[in-house]
Amino acid sequence: MRSKSRQLTRWFSLGLAALVLSGLTGCASMRLIDSDVVSVAAVPPGMSLQGAKYRFERLPSQTHNPEAGLAEQQAQAAMTAVGLVRDDAGASLSVMVGFSGSQYLADPWGRPIAAGWTPYGNVSIGSGMGSHIGLGVGMRFPPPTHYLREVSVVMRDLKSGQVVYETRASHSGPWRDNAPIFATLFQAALAHFPNPPAGPRRVNIELPH
Repeated sequence: MRSKSRQLTRWFSLGLAALVLSGLTGCASMRLIDSDVVSVAAVPPGMSLQGAKYRFERLPSQTHNPEAGLAEQQAQAAMTAVGLVRDDAGASLSVMVGFSGSQYLADPWGRPIAAGWTPYGNVSIGSGMGSHIGLGVGMRFPPPTHYLREVSVVMRDLKSGQVVYETRASHSGPWRDNAPIFATLFQAALAHFPNPPAGPRRVNIELPH
């Protein structure tokens, strides 16, 4: 009887450990994309953006840019999620999408630094008594590359030509995969649509690795 009780306790412990490991693995498989967002709504009286129909417009510089098409697809997915409807023929809004990206060398806190190698840490090896004589060894590592990305969405009333909604989102971090980061930025840019809070805000979205 005691042997069976020990066996049950062992199986319970193993099961609990597996659940804990599974939870840790699940947490480790997600990354937090923290976006800085600024949105401004300027909707005239009697007009509603909720459920509005839109079409895309491009700047001349975007006409032959294949990445513009991908950006519009990502923006469209984010706008569909907040109730906007793409309808090129029956649109009441024109939507212009902007996107940009750059990279830079970062210090341990993610701040931009000058190009080249930089002191990134220090390891000291030493011993001594009385006079405290020691040996110090400095180590220099190549700094990591960080990526700054920004998206914008500008909505214009086709009848009046007035901009009725403008929003921008930016994020900097070590992630190299452009497509999911840009898609997440469009989601962040359209958070709280069509009634965004005033001023800059931080929008956090979890994204799988």
